Amino acid sequence: MRLAATVLCLGVLFAAPFAEASTTQYTVKNRRIEPNQPLAAALQEAGLPTEQAGAVISALEGVFDFRKSRVGDQFRLVMKGGELDFFDYRQSSVDEWQVRRDGDKFVGSKRTIEVEKQVGLVSLEINNSLYEAALAAGEDPLIGMVLADVFAWDIDFYRDVRKGDKARALVEKFVSKGRILRYGEVLAATYEGESVGHKRVFRYELPDGKASYFQEDGASARKAFLKSPLKYAHVTSRFGSRFHPVLQYVKAHNGVDYAASVGTPVWAVADGTVTVAHNTGAGGNTVCLRHTNGFETCYLHLSKFGAGVRAGARVSQKQVIALSGNTGRSTGPHLHYALKRNGAYVNPLNQNFPRTEPLPKSLLPDFRAKIAPMAQQLDAVSVASADARK
Repeated sequence: MRLAATVLCLGVLFAAPFAEASTTQYTVKNRRIEPNQPLAAALQEAGLPTEQAGAVISALEGVFDFRKSRVGDQFRLVMKGGELDFFDYRQSSVDEWQVRRDGDKFVGSKRTIEVEKQVGLVSLEINNSLYEAALAAGEDPLIGMVLADVFAWDIDFYRDVRKGDKARALVEKFVSKGRILRYGEVLAATYEGESVGHKRVFRYELPDGKASYFQEDGASARKAFLKSPLKYAHVTSRFGSRFHPVLQYVKAHNGVDYAASVGTPVWAVADGTVTVAHNTGAGGNTVCLRHTNGFETCYLHLSKFGAGVRAGARVSQKQVIALSGNTGRSTGPHLHYALKRNGAYVNPLNQNFPRTEPLPKSLLPDFRAKIAPMAQQLDAVSVASADARK
């Protein structure tokens, strides 16, 4: 039963060549690394004789660092007449190692996977959700997270998205064998939304080598504060008075609650200095940041603090400062986010923060020249869509 369940789970990732099969000569076994299970033990549990398991380990020495073996890593044994013929070990779509029989010995190597970087246009029309729009366009749903990052200063991709909204992006794609492995930088993007209006941004590298996003007129796309401390999450409790689910009486709710499973990355909404990074009792594990102009933000009920996040440390906007959790006085996994201005709580959802500095006038000619071809490609999608509707 365990083997069948394992094969069913792996079939989605490995497809037909990795499905469990048996012929008169070959038997294929797929397994995962279990908690507290060294590779040698996993091989023996899969039925590989001790001597052959040792040969696999020896072949991988100097090729694969066994300390980097992780729970859930997948491996495959191809047996021929009861003897190991081939072994491969997979951590991701681009990280795979293999051991092949070469006469009387086994030889280990890291599999070379060709990855090509392409620049392509992504065009999404939202009918139900950004996730479904990505699937309908033949894109990986992760494109939604990429766009949420680019428009993080202007769009909350849970609260602000409406049916009929459209998004377009010129984006780097890392592709292997026709399959998208991941997305790279968004070079240009537009969003046309009922709630947020028309947004259009371009990535531009500054003379110091740092890149940022700007609007077509050179105004910065960045604001002092992001719209949300999470890339994508929905509000479950708003700012103001509410009936407290634990205390069972009406109490001021000095922040916003976001639904977030334990372990969801929480990012700093603005540059700041850490003033609190410890368990505060009812608030559970808490991080508070002091920002400019009298602003302070706090993030409560966390499961884990980010690397280097401690009192006095400086953090940058979009830096992951913690993982969401269910600590303190909490009825379930979520993030409580609070914003103060000059010591008084304010509603984070109705703030309108100014944009950061625009491009210097001396850089505008170079900026316009570089974004012109990107703007044409974005507009070409719009024209093509309009022609298709005629």
